[in-house]
Parts: sequence; C-alpha cells; structure tokens
Amino acid sequence: MALPLQIAILAAGEGKRMRSALPKVLHPLAGRPLLSHVIDTARRLEPRGICIVHGRDGEALHGAFPDASLAWAEQDPPAGTADALRCALRKLSADGVTLVLYGADPMARPETLREVIAQAQAGALSLLTIELDDPSGYGRIARDADGEVRAIVEHKDATEQELALREINTGVMAAPTEAFARWLARIRNRNASGEYYLTDVVALAREDGVDVRTTRAGSVLETLGVNSQRDLATIERLYQRSVAHRLLDAGVRLADPERIDVRGELGCGRDVAIDIGCIFEGSVTLGDDVSVGAHCVLRDTHVGAHTRIAPYSHIEGASVGAHCRIGPYARIRPATSLADEAHIGNFVEVKASTIGPRSKANHLAYVGDAIVGADVNIGAGTITCNYDGAAKHRTVIEDDVHIGSDTQLVAPVTIGRGATIGAGTTVWKDVPRGAALVINEKTQLRRDGWRRPTKG
Repeated sequence: MALPLQIAILAAGEGKRMRSALPKVLHPLAGRPLLSHVIDTARRLEPRGICIVHGRDGEALHGAFPDASLAWAEQDPPAGTADALRCALRKLSADGVTLVLYGADPMARPETLREVIAQAQAGALSLLTIELDDPSGYGRIARDADGEVRAIVEHKDATEQELALREINTGVMAAPTEAFARWLARIRNRNASGEYYLTDVVALAREDGVDVRTTRAGSVLETLGVNSQRDLATIERLYQRSVAHRLLDAGVRLADPERIDVRGELGCGRDVAIDIGCIFEGSVTLGDDVSVGAHCVLRDTHVGAHTRIAPYSHIEGASVGAHCRIGPYARIRPATSLADEAHIGNFVEVKASTIGPRSKANHLAYVGDAIVGADVNIGAGTITCNYDGAAKHRTVIEDDVHIGSDTQLVAPVTIGRGATIGAGTTVWKDVPRGAALVINEKTQLRRDGWRRPTKG
C-alpha cells in the first residue's frame, strides 16, 4: 500500500521584484491568483492534507482562500526554503510522504507530479528537473561519474564548471516525511545568502544512503515561476497559447490563437468560431455553430446553438438561447435569460430580465427588471424606468406587444398581450390586453417667422 500523501506549498516569498502591494501569489494568472492554480493542482493529487506557508501577508492570503480544509503556517522572518518546509511540517502529519510545491509556480501538471510522488513513496528523495539552454539563475543538478545526483548547487555558489551544467532544479521535490524532518534538522545556513536551503537535502540523503531520483518535466512551461511582472506576462501568454491549442485541437476555429484570453473554463460544441480579442471569464459554454465576433467579453454565460454574437458585445451571468442575434455593442447583464431567436441589437442593455422567443430590441434601448413575452418588438430609445431611487420595480410586457421608439415604461407596470404603444409615449398605468393603441396626447405647434439664434 502506497504511503499517504501530504503537500506543503511554500508561499512566503516577499515578491519584492513584483513592485506591488499585492502579495506575489495573489497576482492573477488567467483571471485567478497564482496560488489558486497551485492549490487546484494539489487537490487533483488527492492528498490527505495541504499546508500553505506564508509570510507577513497571511491575512490577505487567508481572506483569498477561506477554505477550512487548508492548513496554514507562518514563516517570519523569511529564512529560506528549508526553514519554510520546517514550518509546514509542524502542521502536517509526521508520517507518509510530503510533496513540496511553490505558490508562484502554477504550471506543473498533475501527471508529472504523480511520477515525482511515486519515487518518494518507494523511499527515495525525488526531484523534478529539466534541462535549459540558458540555466542562468537556477540551481544546477550535479551528478557523479555514475550519473547519480550528488548535489544541487545554487547559482551564486556554483563553480565555473558547475555553471556550465544545463540540468536545473525546479524546486519541486518529495520524500518520506520522516526523512525530510531528519534532514531539515541538520541543514545549516553557511552560504552566500545566509539562508537554509532545502536543496541541501540532496547531500544529506546521500550521506544517509537514500536514493536520489529525478523526473524530467514534460516541458519548460511546467517549471516556470513568477518573480516579476515580466515573468507573469510571459507565463500568461504561454498559458493562453496552451489553451488556444487545446481549443484548436477540439475543432474550434480561432481567427488568431495569439489573441484570445480564457480566464476560467470555456466549453465549446462543434463548429464554434471565435474572432480576435475575445475574453472568456468564469464558466462559459458555447453550443454548436456559435460565432463570437471580435473583442467580445463573455463571463459565466451559456450560449445556445447557432447564435451569432457581433463584435464588442459584453455578456455576463446570462443564459442565451439558440438562434439568437446579439450586438454589435450589446450589453447583457447578470440574471438575464434570452429565449430562442431573440434579438438584442446595437447599444442595447438588458439586465435581470427574461426575453421571450423571437422578441427583439434592436436599437438603443434599456430593458431592466423586466419579463418580456414572445414576439415583442421594442423600438429604438425605449427604456424601462425600473428604479424609483430606493427600490427596483418590475415591468411585464406580454406576448405580441409592439412598443414604439422613444418610449418610457414606468415600473411597476404591465403591458397586456397584443397592445401597441405609440412612439414617444410615457406609460405609467397598466395597459389591458388587446388595446389598439396607447399614446400620450400631444399638440404640435408651429411659429411662423421664428429665427434660429446665431453666434455673436
């Protein structure tokens, strides 16, 4: 039976090079904090416990991750990675296997980490490594004549010969927990930084006769970490490129794989087409044959099959039916539901409303807190006056209603089935079903001889 797994996530780095008041591990990658990606990966490995080591920014991290299943350990002052792991082990069980991850290294794949864990469950000190063309700044994997790992040498402590080595330590490692505890007690800080290096466990493992095994990462992407805003921007683009390639492999047509941002989960049916500059946030699903025009933003939204979304439309927290037409420049706000074949046109805003089948608001309208039936036509310039300064009120527009341009519907109000509202009307009383025409009485005057004012 395999030894039980627990995970220590080291997230106490001060992140000075980020030049930001926000803790480094809370900076967003694809719309979520870096640490969130690491925690999600850790959970996919099904450990019995996860401990996050933080510095003086613990309050901010706790607030961002209030999950009671996470354990927390403070490292203050920062004294190196070995000291950080020491802090974590005080909150974790003394047996089993411990995997060490880093809160600002978000891209490791669970499949790769399982190989690292398996070596440790067999009793070895298990390291994740990779070869780089330019290993500058990284700790080098130094091997003996038999090819066995003899040490990890930090860049600043390396000799010229060691600096020529290309295999580097990613920082990810695993070992039996009791072995980690034994080695950590023997690590000293006699080095250029005056810190307790976790990498010193390699030499200590060899002293104890413990095998040191390595797993090569599948790609450089898995090993990248964030230390600066430039690093973060680089990883963001690499992450988005990997998402774009997965979408392409699934049959999605992307106008330009370099110009799409997925900040959450995007699910696509067959024959989906996405133009340039689109952003998808939260959970978004696009049905078969959906097309999304350039520079649209969709957040937490379902879009039904064969719907067309024209450029520069923003849709959030909505359910959009099949065969709909949206935009350009439409804004659909949360708690909105569009039935099949609804049309929401240019510069139309819809909020917390249901729009029935085949109903249309094609130009310059605001529909808020409304229930709109089937086959309704809402003219240009129409607004629902849903807010009285203290509370929101409901507008109900029943089936087959036609509303003329520049109309104000003062809620709460109901427009009965089949009614027609003339252009420029302010409706503040309920309209019964079947009314032929509702208008406000108006008088048009003409003044002969009037002259338009002219500038001085």
